[in-house]
Amino acid sequence: MEEIKHAPQRPSRSNTNSMESHSTNEKSQPTLFYKVDIVVIGAGQAGLSAAYYLKRYGIEPGKGFVVLDDESGAGGAWQHRWDSLTLTNVNGINDLPGLSFADAVDQTDKAIRANVALPQYYAAYEKQYKLPIIRPVKVTKVEEKNGRFLVHTNAVQFSARGIINATGTWKTPNLPKYPGWDTFQGIQLHTQQYKNAAAFVGKHVLIVGAGISAIQLLGEISKVTQTTWVSRRPPEFKAYSFTAELGRASVAMVDQRVRDGLPPNSVVSVTGLPRTPAIEEMLKSGVLARQPMFDEITPTGVRWANGHYLDVDVILWNTGFQHTLDHLAPLGLIHAKGGIQMSGRLATQVAADPRIHLTGYGPSASTIGANRAGRAAAKELIDFLKLGQ
Repeated sequence: MEEIKHAPQRPSRSNTNSMESHSTNEKSQPTLFYKVDIVVIGAGQAGLSAAYYLKRYGIEPGKGFVVLDDESGAGGAWQHRWDSLTLTNVNGINDLPGLSFADAVDQTDKAIRANVALPQYYAAYEKQYKLPIIRPVKVTKVEEKNGRFLVHTNAVQFSARGIINATGTWKTPNLPKYPGWDTFQGIQLHTQQYKNAAAFVGKHVLIVGAGISAIQLLGEISKVTQTTWVSRRPPEFKAYSFTAELGRASVAMVDQRVRDGLPPNSVVSVTGLPRTPAIEEMLKSGVLARQPMFDEITPTGVRWANGHYLDVDVILWNTGFQHTLDHLAPLGLIHAKGGIQMSGRLATQVAADPRIHLTGYGPSASTIGANRAGRAAAKELIDFLKLGQ
């Protein structure tokens, strides 16, 4: 089963392994479910990695597993990144297993946008390995019945023995709604919606946040218009080079949190931000003159508790993302400590239910960890379900 550009309401019988019907109550019509062993949810880097290894380990595409993606084309979250993110300034591109980025995409033009180049790479990858990706299909709910998972979508319905969830965070922006949020008459947007600085020429832009995205966009927007930067906590600019040892130590700290059932922290919250040449220049120019977080939003700006007021035209929230896991809520995976307790070699396996793996959660949230997480999830799930034995 190769990619379906417009998923049908029901798969044809020639494509099915077997069909089963389920009814949730006496009055409802039975719903036809397509039976597979494993459903992978999401076709970003972690999802594609998991699909590659499932196929490599002998699980038949289309019958043994499928990949459901709610995008209209390949590329995962990369296709939505801002236009100024190019191959020159992107924060690292990690190869998918079996096909390098260099072999799939012409890199002679370093100014090519990441939101163009990465979708090209993912599309070439999906085609080369004939991965069974069905799109656009949005998973709305996953529930358990009679020892199987019923995967409800806006199109084809699936019944599976195991789940590899690779939905990432891009679709769930974190937007802290301060008092007065609804009264603001200017523009409010999140990193997720940002495209380029040109739209803000002549406007006073308030940049909120202290992560990598906030710093990058502050630097970009400050070149064309007036900016003010605020954050709850000052960022830690550290004079270091990001080494493999530092990376492993940082990931280990995040790994321990999720194994304890705590919500995961980002790797950046552990490492701080390196003082790159670009950041050094911003510090010298005064662009990084941080202000403390405001307390209230007004129709024309923001106000602090001490009475200080600032008129702004745009509030750009660079306040991070949350894991997109609402569709798994019926499974009751949240631990008493507020997170999902994880286990397995790379902490991708849900401790309460080893039939479920989360890639891109906790230590595998970075692009560096996505490939290894996909491999671990595929192998551990195959072993647990005793597939191919």
